[in-house]
Amino acid sequence: MPRGPEAAAAMEEDEPELEAGLEAALELAPAVQAAIEQVFPSQDPLDRADFNAVEYINTLFPTEQSLANIDEVVNKIRLKIRRLDDNIRTVVRGQTNVGQDGRQALEEAQKAIQQLFGKIKDIKDKAEKSEQMVKEITRDIKQLDHAKCHLTTSITTLNHLHMLAGGVDSLEAMTRRRQYGEVANLLQGVVNVLEHFNKYMGIPQIRQLSERVKAAQNELGQQILADFEEAFPSQGTKVAWLDKIDRRYAWIKRQLVDYEEKYGRMFPPEWCMTERIAVEFCHVTRTELAKIMRTRAKEIEVKLLLFAIQRTTNFEGLLAKRFSGCTLADGSVKKPEVPLPSTNPFLEDETGTETDEIVIEKSDMDKPKKPKVPDNPFHGIVSKCFEPHLYVYIESQDKNLGELIDRFVADFKAQGPPKPNVDEGGAVLPSCADLFVYYKKCMVQCSQLSTGEPMIALTTIFQKYLREYAWKILSGNLPKTTSSSGGLTITSLLKEKEGSEVAKFTLEELCLICSILSTAEYCLATTQQLEEKLKEKVDASLVERINLMGEMDTFSIVISNSIQLLVQDLDAACDPALTAMSKMQWQNVEHVGDQSPYVTSVILHIKQNVPIIRDNLASTRKYFTQFCIKFANSFIPKFINHLFKCKPISMVGAEQLLLDTHSLKMVLLDLPSIGSQVVRKAPASYTKIVVKGMTRAEMILKVVMAPHEPPVVFVENYVKLLADCSTDTFQKILDMKGLKRSEQSSMLDLFRQRLPAPPSGVENSSSLSLSTPTPEQESSRIRKLEKLIKKRL
Repeated sequence: MPRGPEAAAAMEEDEPELEAGLEAALELAPAVQAAIEQVFPSQDPLDRADFNAVEYINTLFPTEQSLANIDEVVNKIRLKIRRLDDNIRTVVRGQTNVGQDGRQALEEAQKAIQQLFGKIKDIKDKAEKSEQMVKEITRDIKQLDHAKCHLTTSITTLNHLHMLAGGVDSLEAMTRRRQYGEVANLLQGVVNVLEHFNKYMGIPQIRQLSERVKAAQNELGQQILADFEEAFPSQGTKVAWLDKIDRRYAWIKRQLVDYEEKYGRMFPPEWCMTERIAVEFCHVTRTELAKIMRTRAKEIEVKLLLFAIQRTTNFEGLLAKRFSGCTLADGSVKKPEVPLPSTNPFLEDETGTETDEIVIEKSDMDKPKKPKVPDNPFHGIVSKCFEPHLYVYIESQDKNLGELIDRFVADFKAQGPPKPNVDEGGAVLPSCADLFVYYKKCMVQCSQLSTGEPMIALTTIFQKYLREYAWKILSGNLPKTTSSSGGLTITSLLKEKEGSEVAKFTLEELCLICSILSTAEYCLATTQQLEEKLKEKVDASLVERINLMGEMDTFSIVISNSIQLLVQDLDAACDPALTAMSKMQWQNVEHVGDQSPYVTSVILHIKQNVPIIRDNLASTRKYFTQFCIKFANSFIPKFINHLFKCKPISMVGAEQLLLDTHSLKMVLLDLPSIGSQVVRKAPASYTKIVVKGMTRAEMILKVVMAPHEPPVVFVENYVKLLADCSTDTFQKILDMKGLKRSEQSSMLDLFRQRLPAPPSGVENSSSLSLSTPTPEQESSRIRKLEKLIKKRL
C-alpha cells in the first residue's frame, strides 16, 4: 500500500528515534559480546562492538584518489547487506515452529525420565540382592581360610612333634653311645625345634619331651667333663722350687701344642680354649708359687728370685704374643697406644732382658729414643706372686749401692783427682755415669716386677745414695782453702815481676773443682729425668710420692759451693794486691805513670785463673757466667773498701788511683773472654754489675780530687757524683782527702743540712763535671788525666 506524503514525513520525523532505538538494541553486555566473539570469531571491522562508521569509511577511502572506485565499494556493501538480510530471514522463518517442537521434546524427555527411574530402582533391588550373596560367599571363604591355617599349623606342629620325639630318642641313644660328633649337630637341631613348643609347655607330653632334652644335655656335660678329666690328667699341678720354674713353663708349652693338635677342632674358635687353658695354668701357678714361697721365704735369694721373675715375665710376654687376652677377668684388652717421642735419657728399648746396660752419656740426652712397649694384658698374671718378696731385691740393691759408693770413694782416693785436660771442657766424673747406669738397671728390673710400693721403696734407696754421692764423692773431694797457700807479702808483691805469682789453688785443683761442678750439673739434669721416668713406671695413684727435688737441691748446693770456691780462690789471690794498694803512701806520689804494680798483680791472677776455669766449664757456660758475676760482686766492693783505706791521698795520688781503677774496669769488662782466641761479648747482666760498681769507684776518686773549698760546692759535687746520703761514706772521703777534724766537723754539719733527694741513678754521673769554679791548675790536672786515660785506651 503506497505511503502518502504525510506518512513519509512522519517516518522522516521518526527516523532519529528509530536509529537511537536500534543503536541501543545493538549495544550488548560485555559478557554477551565476549561469548559471541568466542563462538563466532571474526576479523571483520563491522562485527566489532566498538565499530565506528567514520573510521571505517576513512579506512576504505584514505585518499581523494581512492574515491574513484566508490561505486564498486558501495556495490560490495549492498551485496553484503542483501546476504545478511537473507540469512536473517532464513533464521526468523526457521524459528516459527520452535515452540511446538520444544513442547513435544519436553514431553518425550519426561517419559524417558520415568522409564529411567524405573530401571534404576530395578537395578538397586538387584544390587542389594547381590551384596547379600557376596557377604554369604565371603563368610564361607573366611571359614575356609581359618580352617586351612589351622590345618597347616596342625600339620607343621605334628611334623615338629614327630621330629622332636624322634630327635630326643636319637639324642638319648647317641648320648649313651658317646657319639659326640653326631650329637653336636643333632642337639642343636633338637633345641631349635623345641623352641617352637615354648607356648605348648602346658601340655604334659611336650613338657616331658623338654625335660628329657634337658636331662640329655646335663648328661652330655657330665660325660664330656669326665672324658676331659680323663684325657687331661691333673699331673704337674704341684710346683717345684724356683730354680725349676722354667721347666714348668716348658711343660705347658708342650701341653698347649698337643692340645691344639688333638682337640683343637672340637671347640669353636670364638671359645678361645687354648687361651683359657693357659690362663687357668697361670692362676694355678701363681697360687702354688705364693704358697711355696711363704713356707720357704728364708731360702729366697736375690739371684734365684730374679731368675724366677725373668723366666716368668718372659713367659707372660710369650702369652701376649700368642693370645689376645679376651678371656681375662675384665673381658677387655687395652688398646696399645703409640707414645709421643721423648728425649728422656732413661727411655730405652725394654724388649730385651733386664740385665742389659745402656751407658747414659751427655750426648745421649739429645738422641731420639725408642717408643715404649705396648701394655701386656698378661703382665702380672703370674709374676704378681713375687711382689710380697721384693723386699729381698730392695735390700740387695741397698747393699749393692752402698758398696758401689764405697768403691767410688776408694777409686777416687787411689787414682787421685782427674788430670787437667782443657780440651775436654771439664769432663764429668766416670763414676757418675756408672751410678745412673746402675739406677737404670734397677728401675727396669723393679718395674718388671711391680709398679706399686716396691717402686716407692726403690725410689727411697735412690734418694739415699744420690745424697751420699753428692756429699761423699762431690762435696767430699772439693779442695779445702788454706790461708798459707799462695799468700804473698806486700813487699814481695811490690817487687815481683809479671809471671812469678802463684794462685792459691793449683791447676789440678782448679780442674777438679770444675769437673765436680760439671758432674753435679749433669747429676742435676739426669736426676730430674730419673724422676720423670720413675713417675712413668709407677702406678698413677703413687705418682705424687715420687719426688727427687731434695736431691736436685743437693746437687745445686754442690754447684753453688764449687762456684764459690773458684770465686774465693781468685778473690783471695787478689787480696795481697789490694792490701798493698791500701798500704802505699799515696800522699807521696809525685807523678802519674803506668798502672801500679798491684793492678798488674790482679790482672796476672785473673789471666792465670779465668781461662782455666772458662775452658773447663765450656760445657756449662751458664755456670761460668755465674762465676764471673759472683766474682765481680765480691771483688768490686772489696776494692772500694780498700780505696777508702788509701789515706791521705794527694791530688797526683788520686789521679794515679783513677787511672788504676779504669784499668781494672776494662779488665773486668773483658773478664769472660780474657785470654781467649774467640772474643765473645760479655753477658749484659755481668756488664751492668761491673759498670755500676767500678763507676762508683771512679766517682769516689773524682770527689777526692775535687777541692774542698768552698765547702758548699764540695758537698753539692759529692751529692751529684755519688748520690750517696750516707754520713759514713762522706766521712771516709774526708779522711781520704786528709782534712783535719775541725774541717771535717764543719763539712759534716753542712752535709747533713744540704742532703738533697737522691737522683735517679749514677749512670749519667760520668757526664757530670765539676761545674763549680776551681783553680785553673786543678782543672788542668783533670783534663790532663782524662787525656792520659784516652791515650792508654
